[in-house]
Amino acid sequence: MAVQNGKDLLVKLDLTGDGQFETIAGLRATRVSFNAETVDVTSLESQGGWRELLGGAGVKSASISGSGVFRDAGTDERARQIFFDGEVPQFQVIIPSFGVVQGAFMITAIEYAGSHNGEATYELTLASAGALTFTALA
Repeated sequence: MAVQNGKDLLVKLDLTGDGQFETIAGLRATRVSFNAETVDVTSLESQGGWRELLGGAGVKSASISGSGVFRDAGTDERARQIFFDGEVPQFQVIIPSFGVVQGAFMITAIEYAGSHNGEATYELTLASAGALTFTALA
């Protein structure tokens, strides 16, 4: 796989619930992480005293974070509304040359910052709130 541009890792939001996703405005840096809890089933009978894990068990989760320049665009307004209303809409994460992850996410944090001689910035944190789908890019 060839080296990819970081700017091609996109976080998109379904603005109206109709399946039309729009990139969240102003993001400069994004990160997505996937996690799976382990379920330890080690016992006295475990071979050689090695830990054993139960496959397919445990809770899976994903988190998305991003930071960027505050643009006061429609996606900024929608993100604020989602946070304050406690909504759990659909998001997409486009991972270049890999695929698209889609599912419900809750915005768990929004932070705004700025200095007197710089641009206004923001940070956004999302947590998965249900099953996710993955579609590989062709």
